[in-house]
Amino acid sequence: MNHSRLVSPTVLLIITGIALYLAMVTSISVGPMNISVTDSLRALLPMTSMDEIPAHITMVIQQVRLPRTLLAIAVGGILALCGAVMQGLFRNPLADPGIIGVSSGAALGAAIAIVLFGSIAAAYPVLLLMGTVPLFAFIGGSLTTIIVYKLGTSKNGTSVTMMLLAGVAIGAISGAALGLLNYFADDQALRDLSLWTMGSLAGATPSSLWLAFGSLALLYLAFRRDADKLNALLLGESEARHLGINVQSLKRRLIILTAFGVGVTVSLAGMIGFIGLIVPHLGRMLIGPNHRALLPVSALLGAILLLIADMLARSIVAPLDMPVGIVTALLGAPFFLWLLITQKGKL
Repeated sequence: MNHSRLVSPTVLLIITGIALYLAMVTSISVGPMNISVTDSLRALLPMTSMDEIPAHITMVIQQVRLPRTLLAIAVGGILALCGAVMQGLFRNPLADPGIIGVSSGAALGAAIAIVLFGSIAAAYPVLLLMGTVPLFAFIGGSLTTIIVYKLGTSKNGTSVTMMLLAGVAIGAISGAALGLLNYFADDQALRDLSLWTMGSLAGATPSSLWLAFGSLALLYLAFRRDADKLNALLLGESEARHLGINVQSLKRRLIILTAFGVGVTVSLAGMIGFIGLIVPHLGRMLIGPNHRALLPVSALLGAILLLIADMLARSIVAPLDMPVGIVTALLGAPFFLWLLITQKGKL
């Protein structure tokens, strides 16, 4: 891992905070309908009269673009936090919820919920969103995390190579199971599944925003509490034990929290890969491996990156809406290849 520091954490937090604000303003004004930045911002103000801004513009900004922008911020933040924690936990920059199969396991759980409870969803869509889909996604993510961890851990420690191979196997099994579910699903469930597997922020609603930001706040506070323990773990498991840290308890807790975070993002936005891989690595390159600084920086950078990816998804094939998971894969796959090349010989 890179232990150098290019900028001060405080300076980077200020810069990323400003960049997130600018990305948010830009995101609200980007879409198939051409609305200026000024009109977009005025449409958000409660005192703006109907004469100044047409009703259809206000509706597009307040009910479509703003919820979507906010969901991108929360989901990007959660994925980046989970990625930073997994990389710290396994002491390797290649560890990522998507690459080691957690996302595909969570997606399979969500897909099972969509197919099994599809008829109930028509009558009670909020019940499905707030209940079964996140729950099944969490169970799927938790099970795959436990399997990968067990397969990758031996008496000699945790092997990231074994984890990656286990992730590939679990991804293949989940893909086959998703294929079966697609085969047996009805038309509505099939559409929902297609959207889920490619990742999309188009389904943002007030209830999904509450769940997303509540989860982001919970995860940030929980991970922040363990930041010093994660720093100690970077020295090695035996050194961390000498410092009085219960390593097994720490691993268990962080793995469950990560599975919860990935489960929430998958249930709300589908499979969005590579945010959890790219962002923490960039943060570590800029400010070093100290998790006290890395966690907030990762959350902000993750929000910015997913916002940019979503703006590209809305713009590349406008007026059509490309799934944002495709864009993050196009951005992230070359980065992952570069990371593999730089890590060659270290695994």
